[in-house]
Amino acid sequence: MQDDIGFGLKPGGELKVETTICNEIRDSRAAVVIDHVAEDPVFRRHHTPSLYGFQSYISVPVMLPDGSFFGTLCAIDPRPMRLNTPEVTGMFKLFADLIAFHLDALRRVETSEANLLTEQESGGLREQFVAVLGHDLRNPLASIAAATRVLTRMPLPEAAHPIIGLIQNSVGRMSGLIDNVMDFTRGRLGGGLSLVPQEAAPVRAMLEQVVAELRSAHPKRVIESNLDAVGVLRCDPGRIGQLLSNLVANALTHGAPDSPVRVEARMGPEVFELSVANAGEPIPAAVMGQLFRPFFRAGAIRNAEGLGLGLYIADEIARAHGGTLSAASTPEETRFTFRMPAA
Repeated sequence: MQDDIGFGLKPGGELKVETTICNEIRDSRAAVVIDHVAEDPVFRRHHTPSLYGFQSYISVPVMLPDGSFFGTLCAIDPRPMRLNTPEVTGMFKLFADLIAFHLDALRRVETSEANLLTEQESGGLREQFVAVLGHDLRNPLASIAAATRVLTRMPLPEAAHPIIGLIQNSVGRMSGLIDNVMDFTRGRLGGGLSLVPQEAAPVRAMLEQVVAELRSAHPKRVIESNLDAVGVLRCDPGRIGQLLSNLVANALTHGAPDSPVRVEARMGPEVFELSVANAGEPIPAAVMGQLFRPFFRAGAIRNAEGLGLGLYIADEIARAHGGTLSAASTPEETRFTFRMPAA
């Protein structure tokens, strides 16, 4: 925690909410933007700026889709700053909407997972998943993605660019989650996992693109790749890329953060092999047999991130290609290996 404003807070400390403008926003549900407290007719005599010593302030309420108030997204500075512009206020409102969207999506998923515990409810919930993910989530997500593209073309403060990048990365992660759950739902409703195979697909280009995207999304992590031995393959290259993305995402989540994730591929006369390895604690033997089950999360033991569908979808992609996906875990490394016929 970095306290440049001089609040005197320690890590884990809290401000008395009654002393903040955010507390007033909870009642008014309206954003507050102040360029210069000393010149603002409403807030120049307000107790909060004098108490905490700031001159510029912006705070936007985070409102959930059901109309309930979650909190505020705010920023302060001891210096006067030009904040009351369409670009800055629009960016804060967009980011507040994204936070509300994430919270509501997580609530929906948690509710759906709880209801899936009984087999009698599962058929109706699968159809509900299709409706929710196909319309309620994809449409606002597309709007957020379009808005960020517009923002990147506007003259914005330098500090705004990392925030826009964060929004774009969040959109990418949620798109991946939606894709995984949609694939799961279609398979369980009888549609199966769809493939668009190509006779001579440029697999190496697809794998390199996936690795590049993941490196960009996780700049603090090292992802090593050895893909030189890969040529063309009869497969669905998009699905192979999805399989690799899910495996690397799993390695980034559960692997040691100070060790690289290693991607290797080779193509023999009969077998194409793709593997992803990471260092870290080995997977317990009791967990190994359940890794590819839907909604199973090894995170129940370590950390509980994600829906528990990534490895399941990767295994389904392997099966659809007539291949296999296996896992091996030792104190030295954990490695997932995909094998399929090369001809």
